[in-house]
Amino acid sequence: MIDAKPPAIVVLGTGASQTARRIQARYSGALIHGLANRVQADVAFTELSAHLRELYSSNTPIVALCAAGIVIRCLAPLLADKTVEPPVLAVAEDGSAVVPLLGGLGGVNVMAREIAAVLQVAPAITTSGELRFGTCLLNPPAGYVLADIEHGKRFVSDLLAGSTTRIEGTAPWLDQVELPRASDANRAIRISPHVSGNAGELMIHPRSVIICVNAVRSDDPIAERIRRALLEAKISPLSVAAMLAPVSMMTSARLIEAAHVLDVPLRFGAFPDGFETLRSHDEDLAISIASHPVDVTNLGQARGTLTVIGLGPGSADLMVPAAKYVLSLADDILGYETYVRMAGPFKPNQILHCTDNREEMQRARHALELASTGRRVVVVSSGDPGVFAMAAAVLEALDAGQSNEAWSSVDLNILPGVSAALATAARAGAPLGHDFCMLSLSDNLKPWAVIEIRLRHAAQADLVMAFYNPVSRARPWQLDRALEIVREYRDGTTTVVLGRNIGRPGETLITTTLANLHSDQVDMRTMVIVGSSTTRSFPRGDGNGEWAYTPRWYE
Repeated sequence: MIDAKPPAIVVLGTGASQTARRIQARYSGALIHGLANRVQADVAFTELSAHLRELYSSNTPIVALCAAGIVIRCLAPLLADKTVEPPVLAVAEDGSAVVPLLGGLGGVNVMAREIAAVLQVAPAITTSGELRFGTCLLNPPAGYVLADIEHGKRFVSDLLAGSTTRIEGTAPWLDQVELPRASDANRAIRISPHVSGNAGELMIHPRSVIICVNAVRSDDPIAERIRRALLEAKISPLSVAAMLAPVSMMTSARLIEAAHVLDVPLRFGAFPDGFETLRSHDEDLAISIASHPVDVTNLGQARGTLTVIGLGPGSADLMVPAAKYVLSLADDILGYETYVRMAGPFKPNQILHCTDNREEMQRARHALELASTGRRVVVVSSGDPGVFAMAAAVLEALDAGQSNEAWSSVDLNILPGVSAALATAARAGAPLGHDFCMLSLSDNLKPWAVIEIRLRHAAQADLVMAFYNPVSRARPWQLDRALEIVREYRDGTTTVVLGRNIGRPGETLITTTLANLHSDQVDMRTMVIVGSSTTRSFPRGDGNGEWAYTPRWYE
């Protein structure tokens, strides 16, 4: 089974923030979801009911730091099948109570005990079987899975009614459990990768089976072939811990799809010792069984991932949740040191690779090399990674290294971010409301003559222009030259927006005009947006500056 999702820790007020952070530290990848304008959080939401329902529907475990009744009323319309619901808990804001509400078959009581241990309180568990036996038989530990939930519920009911049981197979977590045992019991808890038709058995399958795939055919229904092979061997598909294939098959779309269909991890490399191998009638498949659940992390290597993300303009609430999630799972984080530090906090096991802002190609190659070894790698940029940032550098490195099969096997993804131009425009109003362009005034990577040509064409086309890298110590004159060109085509009354450090502490926003704009008002941290002939501005109702916008039509 693919790793369970980390929980969403839902907070409504600042009084719960400390408790939320203590719980977050317990679960790798957990994000704090806070009510907008009240709580500084990883993910902001505006309406609790809709947000909880969205989390529940996406099978995300929920830890809500509020009254249990609030959570129940929010989720009540969705409650239908308890066999597929995620764990849902209510936790008192001060951490004094932990109440499991939903997801008894999804491990909610286990989570309740874990959170209670962190908060040093007793969990409010009310499940009868768990109270009687000290464990939930229907929720075995990691590495094991229950075969049939409905049969399991009847089995537990029988035990509660006075029946006895025996244990067949290895179940160390049951050694100290107070079960009604008898060596001659007609009911048994059986731990085995094989299927059974015995109605008196509670089947629990250890994830101890590896499916070895040696070849992929052009029209290959791999998942169906694996299911047939398991059926022939009388092995439950629930016992499959992973699929294993040669490294040369790492980019096989059919193989990746099959692993997704079967909901098992896909690993690559040589087959380890210590397994009993059953040959299938399918010569391209082999079924191997270990004597205990398989630790998949020690089996070959995963396909490495490289994700290029944008942090947004600087504030945590403007970073997209998908970027926060991949950061939480990353083994390695690479980037310009200023941006890497903005991406924190980090877990102790995460490795940071900080470099100078001008070492982009070296950083891109390093990221590809790390990912090619099976690691989860994230490269960070400010703003959006595809706007004057690292996405292009990574693709350039990959393009130049196409002969490197290991690099080409990396699962590369690029996640968007809020660019500086968009963040500044949003603060100002809507100056990018019509056609616009983004131009970097830095001539580090392109000749200044090219910049001038593009400036002239953009000004002639009456595009709103967003200037990145407008000035620096090494080139203080370039913004003035750019403005000279723009003023040949734009009236002095043209609206101009200057946003400095937007989304970061000490941000400033100024709305001025082209005639009144001077280069000494601008530095490298300033986004300059020069309006078109139709861009307008007017005073804000609160007297705090002006709104700027570009209508979506021309007169």
